Amino acid sequence: MTVTRDWLATAQRVADETLFPAALDVDHTGRIPRGHFDVLAAEGMYGLTAPPEAGGIGRDRFDVIGDVVAALAGGCLATTFVWIQHLGPVLAIAAAPPAARQRWLEPLARGQRRAGIALAGIRPGAGRIHVAPVHGGYELTGETAWVTGWGLIDTLLVGAVDNDDLVHFFVMDARDSETLTATPTHLLAVQASNTVTLRFDRHGIAADRLSHTQPYADWAGTDAFGSTLNGFLSIGFATRCAALLGADDLADGIAAARQALLEATEAQIPAARATASLLAARAATELLVRTGSRSILADQQAGRLYREAGFLLVFGSRPAIKQALLDRLGS
Repeated sequence: MTVTRDWLATAQRVADETLFPAALDVDHTGRIPRGHFDVLAAEGMYGLTAPPEAGGIGRDRFDVIGDVVAALAGGCLATTFVWIQHLGPVLAIAAAPPAARQRWLEPLARGQRRAGIALAGIRPGAGRIHVAPVHGGYELTGETAWVTGWGLIDTLLVGAVDNDDLVHFFVMDARDSETLTATPTHLLAVQASNTVTLRFDRHGIAADRLSHTQPYADWAGTDAFGSTLNGFLSIGFATRCAALLGADDLADGIAAARQALLEATEAQIPAARATASLLAARAATELLVRTGSRSILADQQAGRLYREAGFLLVFGSRPAIKQALLDRLGS
């Protein structure tokens, strides 16, 4: 059996046997069982984007990474949404200087440490996180939204910018303190993802927690990987809806949307993301309608999936993706 088939078969098994059977309960309670993440760690999923010598496949096999994300998303979107945040820190640490790589890569790849990201505060605008050197380390001040997995992760890759627009990346402990405050965000769907807004109030970080630095202009050009990968959440979501429908008419559209994401140039990513998101919305809408009035009952998958389709339409969006969606909607 090839490495590709191993990863995909494992992801599909976890989705079918562990994630999907519990997805309604996760939605109702707003809580993801810790066991979900333990299973993902035991199956090596936290090391998916690690280099081969660390047990993963690196970033070169993006097709495999995307298909694994899709398979898990078809099981439980909330669980996958928390887990997918971990893939970026693994990639970042794998490319970091040797000291950071030696310290952090193995525990991240094994899932001994489970990471999230706080990178929205890098971009210019209100709430940008500023970093300043102090004795023994650094201080961070500012606010960043859309930090997912708070209380479910123990590690955070946070980016902050100094006066020269140099981005500093820190590997920090993900816990509240007097200088680090988490405010819960109430979401349309995947509330169990524990997404928060973080406020840094002269929050101190030791110097040895600095992973690496990068000019903002260079970092801004690396956004394509994550944006494209997010599209595979919609691919897996639509695939699950099609399975519940027992319908073959969505298969060609799903295959075409997947291929568009794999082949998209940077300029084509917004269109590919829009296509995948609308496909997921169409699949969920068809499931809702075919299920009928009982869809509004709490014990039906159709209602949950319909709300999550709305989430997939707008989360992680950019102006170009929004415009591509509006263009397709005839607006």
